[in-house]
Amino acid sequence: MATADSQSAIRDPDARLMLMVRDGNTGAFEQLVDKYRSRLVGVLYQLVGNADEAEDLAQDVFLRVYRARDNYQPTAKFSTWLFTIANNLALNALRSRRRKPTSQPPATESGGMGGLEQMVGVSSGAMPSRIFAKGEMAEIIRLAISRLSEEQRMAVMLNKYEGMNYRQIAEVMNKSEMAIKSLLSRARYALKEILEPYLANGQAPGP
Repeated sequence: MATADSQSAIRDPDARLMLMVRDGNTGAFEQLVDKYRSRLVGVLYQLVGNADEAEDLAQDVFLRVYRARDNYQPTAKFSTWLFTIANNLALNALRSRRRKPTSQPPATESGGMGGLEQMVGVSSGAMPSRIFAKGEMAEIIRLAISRLSEEQRMAVMLNKYEGMNYRQIAEVMNKSEMAIKSLLSRARYALKEILEPYLANGQAPGP
């Protein structure tokens, strides 16, 4: 008998596409790659801090998804499964070689940082005496995120970029929902502290 989670997953259009991939439909796999590639790269960049490495890791994620197609079972949303693989690969990469950001983050379909601005209570209205250059706040928030711990960065990206709830993030990161709530709360506090000098005097966060 199908569980509530598996029934919910089957209603997920991406899970249905993956079932088509399991049945040999390569076009369905291409649709998934097209939908998630730039989103994966954006999240992975925030974790590993290197655009080329993020691209390589995203390719590895899709390779693993394709290799696992024959045994795929829709027990969770496809995006949850996909980002679980991405999280594990990124953490392995960070354990083997520590890198700091060396290039600008690539554009992602997840788009602007509006959700993150709301998360930390920051907007252009916070500094009425300054005229914000286009994209300035987005870049400042990206720099601030790079100062968070690896786990905090992943939780923030999944919550604000991918719109995942506590339960879904807990599944991806193999933690309890309470641990994710605490992680996001600490991340929110840390971001406010990191951004305070910028809001006060325009001093950008360091790398």
